[in-house]
Amino acid sequence: LTWHEYNFSFLPAVCFVWQIAMIILFGVFIRYNEESSPFWIEHRKANNISSDIENDFYFRYPSFQDVHVMIFVGFGFLMTFLKRYSFGGVGFNFLIAAFGLQWALLMQGWFHSLDYSDGKIKIGVENLINADFCVAGCLIAYGAVLGKVSPVQLMVLTLFGITLFAVEEYIILNLIHARDAGGSMVIHTFGGYYGLSISWMLYRPNLSQSNRLQGSVYHSDVFAMIGTLFLWMFWPSFNSAITDHGDGQHRAAINTYLALASTVLTTVAISSLFQKHGKLDMVHIQNSTLAGGVAVGTAAEFMLMPYGSLIVGFCCGIISTLGYIYITPFMEKHLKIQDTCGIHNLHAMPGVIGGVVGAITAAAASEAVYGHEGLINTFDFEDAFKNMTPTRQGGHQAAGLCVAICFGVGGGIIVGCILRLPIWGDPADDNCFDDEPYWERHISMLFIPFPVAVFHNTPLLNRLPSFYHLYLQKHQLMNFPFCDILTQQAS
Repeated sequence: LTWHEYNFSFLPAVCFVWQIAMIILFGVFIRYNEESSPFWIEHRKANNISSDIENDFYFRYPSFQDVHVMIFVGFGFLMTFLKRYSFGGVGFNFLIAAFGLQWALLMQGWFHSLDYSDGKIKIGVENLINADFCVAGCLIAYGAVLGKVSPVQLMVLTLFGITLFAVEEYIILNLIHARDAGGSMVIHTFGGYYGLSISWMLYRPNLSQSNRLQGSVYHSDVFAMIGTLFLWMFWPSFNSAITDHGDGQHRAAINTYLALASTVLTTVAISSLFQKHGKLDMVHIQNSTLAGGVAVGTAAEFMLMPYGSLIVGFCCGIISTLGYIYITPFMEKHLKIQDTCGIHNLHAMPGVIGGVVGAITAAAASEAVYGHEGLINTFDFEDAFKNMTPTRQGGHQAAGLCVAICFGVGGGIIVGCILRLPIWGDPADDNCFDDEPYWERHISMLFIPFPVAVFHNTPLLNRLPSFYHLYLQKHQLMNFPFCDILTQQAS
């Protein structure tokens, strides 16, 4: 089968079957929680809640919407930098995020929100935020294989990625009792190494056949920069969205805000220093400027201090930019890892740094800095962990980082083996990074208000874009006396 025939039969079938499965599973398991059901009134009276304004919706929804924009607009547009794969970048991001958030509500619900009295998963606005976080790990992984896999492969990647994420999140946050408000470990480290391991398993020795399509053009970089700016602006909401109300949430937003600002300056500095003639590389500005937000995630709600946030951002701007300059080419040449978006430098490496920063900051915590109640609330030293000390908590943070790496690498290798099966309709080596196999590209009409013949065999003709030449030659219009409409295959 050709790609078109294959996708005509397989992709719709997968989408229909999986969506019907979601409908059935939601019908069996998913219900509203007490704050989103009509029984909220009784719940409010029973718990002496004075006003509807204390419903969790009013606290969490603004942050949820910020995170939602990051998932669909931020990640989506950041992946439009390839000159012939913008449809795939933003469109397939949309597809796997929409599927993934449904599966995430189920998987995370079974671990965190299951009501054992009736066997139902009770969801509210915080579940929606956590589902978006879960999806973020798969979108990070998508960045490593961008342009090299089929949409069906992406849905398989998401199905297993969400499942692995839910398990490792439960182990890290509930069993190990690590704190990870912004997901440096649970989201970025896991998602980064999950994607890199899959890319390693799907290594294409002849990918150079698609070199002509692998770069960007001016307008595709501008669109990608839109994604960067949305991510950069909303990252404080991402890191503070599910922290406890009050000082921890406030602190998380401040720390992230400062780390991001610091990262921009060091990214610009390193990019200029290491590029010819001191010019800036747009790849660095699109990606490395976000690394500080990743690295400050675990410690965002801790007493990192404002200057500490600036230091984290400062270091990550340097490390991430140098990663794009040196580590990405090294990984492709020597480790056989083809990382399309450079997720190792934006997510995996800064995620590890974030885990280390979180472990050090937790181990250094004290009542003198946090206060007695503040220490208990920040690190949740209650119930089974009421005798926990900051030093032990630092060790638990380090253990959580190790679990995230193991799940990312191990899960990625297993899923990569599945995705290597020759049944998924992935593109040939010479058709990677191209929308043509999977997307209908419409014809755009350009009005030409002057005789084309004027340009024939003149120096001015040579200044026209190449598609004019191709179109005129194909349709034998080079000597046509007047051409009002010129059709161009959109690219």
